[in-house]
Amino acid sequence: MPGIYLGAILFSLIGMMLIDGKYSLALRVAPLRTTMAVLGGTAFFLAWDLVGIVTGVFVKGESPLFVGVMLAPHLPLEEVFFLLFLSYLAVVMFAVFERRAAARARRRETPAVERGSA
Repeated sequence: MPGIYLGAILFSLIGMMLIDGKYSLALRVAPLRTTMAVLGGTAFFLAWDLVGIVTGVFVKGESPLFVGVMLAPHLPLEEVFFLLFLSYLAVVMFAVFERRAAARARRRETPAVERGSA
């Protein structure tokens, strides 16, 4: 069934956007910085893929799940969306871990008496 792989990537991307929006992790907090980081990461990994394709390290396998649109030899359309998702996931996860580290630091700074402990 052509398009299943692209559909799964887009489904995951939308889910990540919903999680990001609900918890205000990246895009709501810094839309320009998030967009630039995601596009920069996508461009970096796309260049990485192109180098891998030129050197013969990366080749496109055959699968009935691909849409069939090739942007370059051995570079299916799905790869761009996967790299976009991968970059966005990295930004969102960085925001999650940054927020958790800040919360831990605040808890350490709060004296035990204020937290209700004896």
